[in-house]
Formats: sequence, structure tokens, C-alpha cells
Amino acid sequence: MSVFVKFETPKELSDKAYNLAEAARDSGKVKKGTNEVTKAVERGDASIVIMATDVDPPEILAHMPALCDERKVPFVYVPSRVELGNAIGIEKPTASVAIVDLGKGKALRDEIAAAVKELRN
Repeated sequence: MSVFVKFETPKELSDKAYNLAEAARDSGKVKKGTNEVTKAVERGDASIVIMATDVDPPEILAHMPALCDERKVPFVYVPSRVELGNAIGIEKPTASVAIVDLGKGKALRDEIAAAVKELRN
């Protein structure tokens, strides 16, 4: 497990995270890349953060879980940065995304946040 991964994410939860990213891409607003995601969390704009666990080097995302906890932003892990990039409609892999405007994904975000809270307790 990477240095920044704080809990194991079940496959069905990862799939929901990809679906949420797709929904936000279509009807909301998404910030992509670790720098933009960090700024969105610091500014209080992020509703949820999705991080890929296959980043190299893993230190790229080492600060993110602590920052999300500090700002009370839920976060979830997905296994593939390639799939995460595809989910938000770009052809490049991305290490993390912050969903700023949920669009039609609010119910799904609430469901993921509740599931993650259970995993962390």
C-alpha cells in the first residue's frame, strides 16, 4: 500500500467513484491534477477528492489525505489513474480529481462519503 493510502477501497466503491467523476464531467465541474486539486481543497471548493493509488512517485499525493481531513473534505481511492482520466473525459492519466460542482452526482457523493466514513472507523 502506498504512503498516502489510508484505507482499502472495495471495488464497488471505486466503481461508484468513477461513475461520480463521469457524472460531474457531464453536469458539474471537475478540477484535475494534484496542483489544482490541492488549491480546490485549500479554498474550500472541493466536494470530494478522488485519488488514484497507482501514482509514481507516491509522494505526489502524500499531503492530500491530511489536507482533506483538515478541511473536512471526503476522499476516496481508485486503482487506476488512466481510468480516472478517462472518467473525466481526458486522454491523459490523472493522479487526482476534485469535484467542485457535483451536478447530478450529489446523491452518489453522499453515498460514497458515508461508505468511506464507515471504512475509516
